[in-house]
Amino acid sequence: MGVYIVVSVLILIASALMVLVVLVQNSKGGGLASNFASSNQFMGVRKTADFLEKTTWTLAIVLLVLSLFSIFSIPKNQGAAPVQESEIKKQIDQSKAAPVKDFQPSPGEKKK
Repeated sequence: MGVYIVVSVLILIASALMVLVVLVQNSKGGGLASNFASSNQFMGVRKTADFLEKTTWTLAIVLLVLSLFSIFSIPKNQGAAPVQESEIKKQIDQSKAAPVKDFQPSPGEKKK
């Protein structure tokens, strides 16, 4: 059960990072890169856009892999009590087990 919790937390972290990275991007090529307009910038406009795109794809792949891995790490109920039957199922089983009584017409009815 501990592995499933760890995977779930990693999925939440990757999802939050993905949201942040996508919000930083601008659909028209601006976004984070347009805020660095000074002449002595560390990364150019194009490099920043490339970095954000690669980060988006990486996080998407990480989310896919973690989601697939979480399927295999879901805790199984081994040795647990069986699921209780529904009331309808119990009534059906009881009606099958009960002997069928002969039909007795009411005093005013005639037998066919």
